[in-house]
Amino acid sequence: MFAADPAFEVVGEAADGAEAVRLTMSLAPDVVLMDLRMPGVDGATAIARLAEAGSPARVLVLTTYDADSYVLPAIAAGATGYLLKDAPRAELLRAVRAAAHGEAVLSPAVAARLMDQVRPAAPALLSPREHEVLTWVAAGATNREVAARLLISEATVKTHLLNVYGKLGVGDRAAAVAEAFNRGLLTPRRASES
Repeated sequence: MFAADPAFEVVGEAADGAEAVRLTMSLAPDVVLMDLRMPGVDGATAIARLAEAGSPARVLVLTTYDADSYVLPAIAAGATGYLLKDAPRAELLRAVRAAAHGEAVLSPAVAARLMDQVRPAAPALLSPREHEVLTWVAAGATNREVAARLLISEATVKTHLLNVYGKLGVGDRAAAVAEAFNRGLLTPRRASES
């Protein structure tokens, strides 16, 4: 694909990470497209070796893997960017140009993963007590039973439930339980937990 574009010159192709390091050091390309899963030396190790050797080449990871276990080591090793192989041709060409100019290039999925890594966790939607009340309601307890178990008044249970309804955007206890399961705030109990 790159060889067919007159704006690019493909100077080499490697079958594994060790060969990629050797060719990069001898051919001195501006940009290296590096896969991560290769026989022998993997891509992240090859990227780190290039950085240690002082190679000025920009390394753009081009792979099918977008899991944190691949993304983070590659970027930590010195990759300039990280794209997935299903990226459209125009995006790949643009990414290589950007990498050649020293710009960081990340596929949207990878950028989202990195942002999730550095962003503080979102505050809990429900307070611990609201969650506790809703858990008992999901187990079938009445307001009176919840109050007795938590050593609070029925009025306090009702107040907690009204807060839960407001936070979940629902109007009754059944809808609150259903919405909490949908959002992953509650998880089904196994028979052994009953």
